[in-house]
Amino acid sequence: MSTAIELVGITKRFPGVVANDAVDLRVTAGEIHAICGENGAGKSTLMKILYGMQAPDEGTMRVNGTEVSFASPTDAIDAGIGMVHQHFMLADQLTVLENLILGAEPTKAGGRLDFASAEADLQRVAADYGLDVDLHEVVERLEVGERQRVEIIKVLYRGAEILILDEPTAVLVPQEVEALFENMRELKASGATILFIDHKLDEVLEIADTISVLRHGKMVSTLANEGVTASELAELMVGSELPTPDTAESTVTNVVALEVTNVTVLSEDRRPLVDNVSLQIHQGEILGIAGVEGNGQSELVDAIIGTERVNDGSISLHGDEITSWSVRERRTAGVGYVPEDRHHEGLLLTSPLWENAALGHQNTAPYGSKWFINRDGARQQTELIREQFDVRTPNIDVAAHALSGGNQQKLIVGRELTSNPSLLIAAHPTRGIDVGAQAAVWDQIRQARSNGLATLLISADLDELIGLSDTIVVMFRGKLVARLSPSAVTPRDLGGYMTGAQTQTLTEAAL
Repeated sequence: MSTAIELVGITKRFPGVVANDAVDLRVTAGEIHAICGENGAGKSTLMKILYGMQAPDEGTMRVNGTEVSFASPTDAIDAGIGMVHQHFMLADQLTVLENLILGAEPTKAGGRLDFASAEADLQRVAADYGLDVDLHEVVERLEVGERQRVEIIKVLYRGAEILILDEPTAVLVPQEVEALFENMRELKASGATILFIDHKLDEVLEIADTISVLRHGKMVSTLANEGVTASELAELMVGSELPTPDTAESTVTNVVALEVTNVTVLSEDRRPLVDNVSLQIHQGEILGIAGVEGNGQSELVDAIIGTERVNDGSISLHGDEITSWSVRERRTAGVGYVPEDRHHEGLLLTSPLWENAALGHQNTAPYGSKWFINRDGARQQTELIREQFDVRTPNIDVAAHALSGGNQQKLIVGRELTSNPSLLIAAHPTRGIDVGAQAAVWDQIRQARSNGLATLLISADLDELIGLSDTIVVMFRGKLVARLSPSAVTPRDLGGYMTGAQTQTLTEAAL
């Protein structure tokens, strides 16, 4: 068969690191080709080079046998390459149709937009590839899986025959993953070539024809998906067996650490984002919250941490009502927080690691006091975090953006756990990090749980929720709709509750 993509000797250097080291990659036309590797292995850099977002320092690229050099993504699009990013790039207030033609608007004579021809073209593309969407629906009303289909249609509409999918299942429930994989098989059957970046090795093994593994910027193996196991892939990626989040023994006590009672959070237009939610978390317990993104989990977390106003109900920490407390007061009282977006909420990317380690704790020892930052104390504590949580960095003076995603996450988790919290709110603590860093974070959360820490865990990784949690509750449209035992539930069961396909009658006493 013909070759769709051929990369030869691709090298990309950044200050202090070689992101891609003479990488060779060959992708056959019409196949699904998975790219695996740890954070920092060079996957994203390689795909950004292929998509024209970065230029290689050395090496050559060929697309369908023709040597190419891309100065921008526009050049890659013109060559038939499209990329669907992990974080969707859609305007929520526009319709699907408006989003799809944005930047590639067809016009009539006189420069007027030709919506009719655009709609006809898009309906043909959607039908050809089995991608069903309502072109006239506003994007903010779509489910996550539907938004992803919109992103795929968008690149196909622009003529892409080679698709790069970056972590496409990160925010999908199992039923949506199944639908995505069916769409990918339809695309493949229609002649498309797909490069698929994923950390979930079971998914890679289910969908990929060929698998390439990067480690430390080098291509270590490319193999056909025939008889390969997840453990073998993990060995190639990180040199160790595939970790699991399973927690064996219970450490739950009778002491209530957090109590949320009938909490309601309203939007600016008075819609309930969190709708009369009640829950308790005990010392030594991990309470997991499952839910498709946008169903109130983020607003509930914000209400507990103090960045979202509670319109009704109350929140108590160790018996003290904290509903009206400031974020600083809650943090001082023992609330630790691992935010879902480490770049925008968890780190100052251009600041050194020792300053990032002090974030949120700069007024307490050893980082400082009410009036001053203790530079020496902050540096010593950062060195402790670096050693205890295996944060891999040349020194603590490098900027946070220089670390891989996994090491950034380990720094945040270390910052929060070494502050000795009594309650940890962990929102997607292992999202977008590789299996090695994932195992390290799981180990630290399990150890803190055994030491009596109460943890609220929000995660889109359903295996992680089932493995780590003592109890799981499900949020749907702002309400708690199910309370489940991890030992008696599967990811598919959770997906049913998360999408409203299954329901469970709950009483306040049950929560």
